[in-house]
Amino acid sequence: MIPEPTATAASRPSEQNENSQDEANSSGAVNHSEDESGNENRQKSVRRRKRAHKGSENVKQKRAKAGCSGVRRAGGSPRKKRHVEAVTLFEVITMGRSAMQVVIDDWIEAYIRDRDSSLLDLISFFIQCSGCKGVVTAEMCQSKEDTDVMSKMVEEMDEVAGLQYKKFLAFPWILTVTWPMDTDSVEYPLIQSGPYGRWFHSEFCDFVSVLVAQCQHSVIFDSYLMNTLISLLTELSNSYIRAFRHTCTLAAVKLLSSLVGVALCLSVSIENSQKLYEVQKSKTMRQKSTLQLDRIQKTITELQEKRAEIESMMDIVFKGVFLKRYRDVLPEIRSICMEELGLWMKRYSSAFLNDSYLKYMGWMMHDKDRMISMTLDKDNEVAVQTMKLLVLISRTSDDVLSPEDYKRLLQFVYSSQRPLAATAGELLYSRLLNTVAPASDTQDEMNEEETHKQQTFIKLKALLQFYQESELHKHVVYLVDSLWDCGGALLKDWPTLTSVLLQDPSSQSPGLTQAEQAVLVEVLVASVRQASEGPALAGRSGAKKVMSAREKKILVDDSAKLTEHLLTVLPKLLTKFSSSCDIVSSLMKIPQYFLTECPEAENTQAVSSLMTEIGAVLELHSDPAVLEAAARTYLSLCGEETAGCSTARAARDSLVQRWVDHLTALLGDSLKGDSLSSDKEKTGEILATLKKLRAFHNCHDLSRWNLFTLLSPLLSVESSQGGALPEVLSEVLQCLCYSMLWSLNTSSETLTSREKAASQRLQLRLFCERGHSCLSHSDQEVRQQAFLGICDVLTAHSYQLHVWDPTSFGPLLYTPSPKLQRALLNFVCVHVFVGPDCDSQGSVSENSEVERLEDLHKRRNLLAAYCKLIVHGVLEMSMAAEVFMYYRKYYNDFGDIIKETMYRTRQTDKIESARTLVLCLQQLFVRLKREQESGGRAHPGVQTFTSIKELARRFALTFGDLFKFRECVVMIHRNSIEFVFQEFSQTPDTPTPPYLSYLTILSEFSSKLLKPDKKTVLSYLQKHTAEHIINLREECWQPLIYYRASLLAVAEGEDAVSYVSSDRKPHMPNRSPFSKQKLEGGKSPCPSNPADSKDSKVHRSSFSPSHQEKTPDMDPFSVPVEPPAKRLNIEASVLSTGSEADEDTVEIEL
Repeated sequence: MIPEPTATAASRPSEQNENSQDEANSSGAVNHSEDESGNENRQKSVRRRKRAHKGSENVKQKRAKAGCSGVRRAGGSPRKKRHVEAVTLFEVITMGRSAMQVVIDDWIEAYIRDRDSSLLDLISFFIQCSGCKGVVTAEMCQSKEDTDVMSKMVEEMDEVAGLQYKKFLAFPWILTVTWPMDTDSVEYPLIQSGPYGRWFHSEFCDFVSVLVAQCQHSVIFDSYLMNTLISLLTELSNSYIRAFRHTCTLAAVKLLSSLVGVALCLSVSIENSQKLYEVQKSKTMRQKSTLQLDRIQKTITELQEKRAEIESMMDIVFKGVFLKRYRDVLPEIRSICMEELGLWMKRYSSAFLNDSYLKYMGWMMHDKDRMISMTLDKDNEVAVQTMKLLVLISRTSDDVLSPEDYKRLLQFVYSSQRPLAATAGELLYSRLLNTVAPASDTQDEMNEEETHKQQTFIKLKALLQFYQESELHKHVVYLVDSLWDCGGALLKDWPTLTSVLLQDPSSQSPGLTQAEQAVLVEVLVASVRQASEGPALAGRSGAKKVMSAREKKILVDDSAKLTEHLLTVLPKLLTKFSSSCDIVSSLMKIPQYFLTECPEAENTQAVSSLMTEIGAVLELHSDPAVLEAAARTYLSLCGEETAGCSTARAARDSLVQRWVDHLTALLGDSLKGDSLSSDKEKTGEILATLKKLRAFHNCHDLSRWNLFTLLSPLLSVESSQGGALPEVLSEVLQCLCYSMLWSLNTSSETLTSREKAASQRLQLRLFCERGHSCLSHSDQEVRQQAFLGICDVLTAHSYQLHVWDPTSFGPLLYTPSPKLQRALLNFVCVHVFVGPDCDSQGSVSENSEVERLEDLHKRRNLLAAYCKLIVHGVLEMSMAAEVFMYYRKYYNDFGDIIKETMYRTRQTDKIESARTLVLCLQQLFVRLKREQESGGRAHPGVQTFTSIKELARRFALTFGDLFKFRECVVMIHRNSIEFVFQEFSQTPDTPTPPYLSYLTILSEFSSKLLKPDKKTVLSYLQKHTAEHIINLREECWQPLIYYRASLLAVAEGEDAVSYVSSDRKPHMPNRSPFSKQKLEGGKSPCPSNPADSKDSKVHRSSFSPSHQEKTPDMDPFSVPVEPPAKRLNIEASVLSTGSEADEDTVEIEL
């Protein structure tokens, strides 16, 4: 709201005579004080709800009193009466539409009695709605053509008074509005954020429409009210002040919309009267009444004159407001104008739907490039509405958008925002897929089914061509999702899709190419997924999160249809495309979306046929994509609730048994003692069989085939002369890992005796030992797989120990050896945190960037696996210190993983977690110190002092809740002080502790100390410095000064740098937590008697402000008190300057 100005209203005529009423009509002023404006808007919104229950009687009473309020105010009526009558039209907005109608009726009655004073009330209403609570002065104007009057219409500033003035003509009034100069920088009601702004907009528009609706049968045609109102809104809408311009433009266009409603009512009345006239005219001479005809004709003439007058008002508003504001600098004003113009064209097409008005629409939409670029707007709703408009333009006229424009717009089907993608899908469907195929010579001979199939084939051809021409995107699921709402009938036509795939090319029908067949299979799979699961897609937002009952029923029906059809057709498709690895890997995903309870799924013959074809495909292919799809399909079909699960399980067991037997035979021939000797063909068969077992073991429990015993000997031959190939070792490691995971997962069922538990622990130890040896393998893939396997198995073992029921047998405790723990930590440091900086990669090619991202993904997996060992307590929390060291340096690549590890460890043990952070910083500092002392070449693992300090700052930022982590922060300071001063013996050669500069790093945590704790930390610091001679003027002691300053500056809200650099005494008496005390005769903040110092409670109470009473654990470490004499002597030598202090006083700080 615009604040009230300091100016007062213009003086009123003071004469109290018989002509005072006439003078009030010719000159008046309204001062919008806070009382007259009905207090603030928030209070009005509450008052509005209360008044709504009281009915309209109270409103009538108030308006009856205030009907001539303008006259009484102008005539100088008593202050008390004027305060009671100050119910302005602005307050009416807060009362709702029903009360609004009653009050406006009362205002019309008051207007009929005294139109000038009532008009002043209406004028002040629009001024207030603009957010101005200033002064409005009105005076009468005799003629519009007076040149002297028109020259006074100004809008200027008075910089001395800080006010702005606008004088304008609202004939027959000359109005002067005064308001502060900063009007344009504050919010006015229309743009206020939150519900109030939206509510005010609606209520303000309702007021204008109700005003016109209630006046349409009376005062609207008096040539006075509308002339003044239109003149007022026209003048204020031309103001350079945004509040006036925006509010009054909205009022003017809403006024025109209301006048359109009046004109429509008059047109209906004219039409009815003309029909009545024709009926009377068609009567016979005996029945015809000339008098009645004349009366009807007179009514028609009057209605036509009224409509002409209304249309004249509309034309004045259009030319005076719309023509000046539809190109306003503010987009809100432009959108208001164009939105209302469209409404006028729709409602009153006979007057507005012509070239005179359509040209403005064309001018605003002529910038086609701008409209296309708006589809990239950061506001998703703007982009969606723009795309919808372009779709409408495309449907009405094809030549507006060029082929290049269509090419740009159609790429939005791959957008991550589903509403925008779905709208682009409508454009794609209407542009390319909704075309009717031209009639061929043989079309008459074809039946309806063949015609439908041919038209569907043409649409699919167009869709496949569009997808293949898309150079930037290869995401079929996104394309299908975008077309689902408009082209669902095409995409769910699975009989036609499969028939197109199964048909063989001929001379009459060339069919599809192999590439098109592969794409169509992906479209088929994507449509099956969409019909089964709905529009939820990873990476695409904006879809409905909760489906209605109707949508769920559609999903069930579609799932039943696709299950019924594809269960019988899928084996044929697998047979036809069995040689294509990519196609069969996509086709084998389809059974995962079958409806489990579908009656058709109980068809044992169909299920058996499908299992046979899948088994035949697996005999031909060992590609990871094919194996994974097959394993997941078997998992879906073997579920307990799936119809025909027994058939699927039998087929799966038969496959696994055949693979195990084949692998046993191959290993029996190749594995001899400690060596593996086999030719290239046998090695290939071993590798292919291992891949199949590994893929299925990932989804299925194959424990009964005892793969661990079968495959574990392969790890022991790795270092022999005939060592296994790296590919074989990688598959063996994964199989053994899955075997251990399944064994641990089913411990509650399988471990029925202690012997079985001991056997399981033996296998776990064996796997970790063999995996440990593989961590140093020459092949990177083997090393990474061994690391991931060990981490996953140890994590699963820890989890089982936590959820194990003590009443039954469970896994026995196994702790990895220290050697293995060090090997895991070393592996992370060597293979995860590689390179000087992950962010400085420079410009690389596209292939290199892809390879870098893949490598980064692998390293993130390695780090996450190690961090899980820390979080689950497999490794000591202190072993995370090496990982935390890289938090700042590799923040972009691994910052989220390391930060989550800090959060999880802090939940487990916040003290130990904080101690790990301290250990991390201390190790980095010690390494830097040794590197500097050695003077050798910088080691890549050593960070600079600035980097360590920045790392400490980031660590400190993780302690958000100071009360929650109070003990942690205090422990950090205590531990660090001990680290700096412990075992330090001061000598002339070593005047300062070697690690003194670490205090500068520690100061980053000072801001996280509570006020009581900083005093305790400062006392603890002085305890460690008491035995040493410290000269604060020497530069070598600057870290101590900096750290002490950080502790003291925290209390005053400063930082250490500003505190140290400020011009103050070194002892800084005004920063002391205690006031200056004289050594003789003054009260000391600590016990003056050595006997008193023995009582630690007394000592602690001397550091306890009122806050400490609320926190009983304030003193995290009980610091013993030094004898006063000794402490004062040390503090005097350390903290006072001597020359600047008084001779008879010593200023003491604790």
